Order: sequence, then C-alpha cells, then structure tokens
Amino acid sequence: METVYIETTVVSLLVADPSRGLIMAANQQATRDWWRLRRGDFLCIVSSEVLREAGCGDPEQARRRLEVLRALAVVSVTSESERLAEAFVTTRALPPQAQTDAAHLAIATVARADYLLTWNCRHLANGQILRRLSAEATTRGWHLPTVCTPPELMGDLTDESEPNS
Repeated sequence: METVYIETTVVSLLVADPSRGLIMAANQQATRDWWRLRRGDFLCIVSSEVLREAGCGDPEQARRRLEVLRALAVVSVTSESERLAEAFVTTRALPPQAQTDAAHLAIATVARADYLLTWNCRHLANGQILRRLSAEATTRGWHLPTVCTPPELMGDLTDESEPNS
C-alpha cells in the first residue's frame, strides 16, 4: 500500500467552514472528495509538526483538525529529517521563513512516503522549487516523495464497465 504524508493545509481545507470564494470552495470540495473517495486506498501519515500546526489558530478549527488527524499514524521527526530540512533551507530554494515547509518535505522523505499531499503551491507543490530540492535530496541519498494536491492524487475513478466516449 502506498503512503501519503498529509500536510497541514489539506486537513485545514477538509474541516474548514465552506468558503464563499470560488477557487477556495473548489479546493475544499476537491479535498473532501479525495478524503471520502481515495484516502482508504493509502496509508496516511502525519508528523508531530502537522499536529503542532493543526493545533494553532481558531480553537474550534484546531479542535476539528486534531480530531480528524487522531485517526492517522504519526511518524517521528528524526535527526536525519532535521538535517535534511536544514539542507533544504540552505539551498535557498525555500525562503528562511519556510522552515516548516522544509520540515514537512524532509519528514515525508525520510519516512519514505510515496506522496506528500498539500495545498501549499508556493513552497511545496512548486515544480521549480522541487527540482532544486530533489537534487539536494539525491546528493544525500534520498528520493523525494511525489508532491501533489488532492485532485492530482484522485486516480482514475471512472467505471471501467462504461464504454469510452
């Protein structure tokens, strides 16, 4: 079974009150669809960093996030993942304020997750940044997980018994 590291933005959109913004509402729905239709196809993991972030902010939203995360396996933050996160920031592909994003990617990498699921397209689901971070990981003997958003990990949900149109 493939492993998916669930980054904080995913669970935030999953439990958030419905947005009035068209794009945000669509992202929320895509997240809920993935959670309902695909989550069971994967071993979903989080880290203490996800739990820490999920516990911040509005108390009711934090409660909702932590409630959903309670059912997922928690992987450890290791000294190796801390070193890798530091190396990611040192590349300057990520800005210094993106240390948490570097930590998520490093933890998922060291945990050998197949995917990192996120809505953070500024620092994580960003092809130019990932290209540089992948090179850094490779020099250290690691392989980055595939970083994607929920719609990118929906797979083919079509009924194969239906003829192609």
